[in-house]
Amino acid sequence: MPLKKINTVLAAAFILFILWFGTEYIVSPQTTAPGYGLPSWPSGDGDGFLVIKGIRDVVLALVPGILLVTGHRRALGWALLMEALAAYGDMTNVLAHHGSVATALSVHGLTATLMVVNGLLMMQETRKVAAAPATPAPQPA
Repeated sequence: MPLKKINTVLAAAFILFILWFGTEYIVSPQTTAPGYGLPSWPSGDGDGFLVIKGIRDVVLALVPGILLVTGHRRALGWALLMEALAAYGDMTNVLAHHGSVATALSVHGLTATLMVVNGLLMMQETRKVAAAPATPAPQPA
């Protein structure tokens, strides 16, 4: 399978996954939140803080989605590399607050690492290769 097709499938999978997950946080924050990995959640009227994460995730999905649809593949590679920092941040947050190490590493850490791999593959795919001159250089007389 060509690199471009692999990159497209991976990027689309990330976009759809993040969009779905963010939407779940907006629609049903209390049922989605335990999967994040932290040991405790805001009580009472804390749903608003959980919805913030959902909005962030939806935006994090829309940016690469627009770049993919419009064909800006190099920018998409950069966006994936930079957006992986959000997932690494989530992993660090869970670990720093004594949450589930398994969730921190398997959900957030793995997602971030796969985003970095996809971003680097996208950068490889769009790398400009210096073309050899079509005609030989003139020789001095």
